[in-house]
Amino acid sequence: MRDLAHRLLEYEADAGTSSEPMESPTLRVYEKLHQSLDEFVGVAGFQSLASRALTLARPDAPSLSAAQIASDGSLHGIGEIGTQFDIDNSLDGDGGIVLIARLLGLLRLFLGEALTLNLLRNAWPGEVFDVRNPVRGREA
Repeated sequence: MRDLAHRLLEYEADAGTSSEPMESPTLRVYEKLHQSLDEFVGVAGFQSLASRALTLARPDAPSLSAAQIASDGSLHGIGEIGTQFDIDNSLDGDGGIVLIARLLGLLRLFLGEALTLNLLRNAWPGEVFDVRNPVRGREA
């Protein structure tokens, strides 16, 4: 799940390279997950999953200490982590990867891998999820 989270953040970081200011890749990935899952699990269901994911992520990513999940499922306090994604040393990258990986792990646990990947494919292009993609050379 960590590798998949990394690929999603990397994809959003690449998609967000423009002259206008944008949200952090973590927020963009989180919001896409939120939108994709709202219809499936509802606002309260997503808020519950996201809150649990944040609780699980905090010990591994202290940079998430200011982050909070609102009652509508939106993520707040992530701006303190940063707005740039740097694979090697960005707090947004590290904390974001951990948070998104925990959320994806919970989705896989409760929904199963096939349904989780189908929901994700609705929000991102298929090549992000192709575990056999020889260019990536990694598996999710």
